[in-house]
Amino acid sequence: MAALWRGCGRLLARRPWAAQALTAGALMGAGDVVAQQLVERRGLHGHHGPRTLKMMAIGFCFVGPVVGGWYRILDQLIPGTTKVVAVKKMVLDQGGFAPCFLGCFLAITGAMNGLSAEENWSKIQQTKRQQSIHHLCTRSPRPGLPASTARPGSRLSHGQAR
Repeated sequence: MAALWRGCGRLLARRPWAAQALTAGALMGAGDVVAQQLVERRGLHGHHGPRTLKMMAIGFCFVGPVVGGWYRILDQLIPGTTKVVAVKKMVLDQGGFAPCFLGCFLAITGAMNGLSAEENWSKIQQTKRQQSIHHLCTRSPRPGLPASTARPGSRLSHGQAR
């Protein structure tokens, strides 16, 4: 195991793009296997191999290179390692990059699964609405504090009165 770890470190040092693409593809493939086996409970005979291969391909060709490139750009835009720098990077990442990345990811996944352009756009719009609703329901009732710091039972759904 130590030799495998050292080999990964050498690959990352020599060819960071390749290492990130391989890592993303492997993790996405492993995630799909976990989803099919543990969440969907398909069993080995019901496992849909082409779906796992598609997810791995998306990881190799899209997720790894795009996310790796984004973090390089982010490190150039906002250099440093302080807490303030980390917060700035997080705000840019979650506010700017993540919505664009998610839209592209959903479009690519839909296209690889044979959805028409209209079906794909409808699915992207539905996912965007679900994320907005999730954000409204999980935000903190006290401005400036994460939802996890709120008093238990104090969170209200959108539109509820106290």
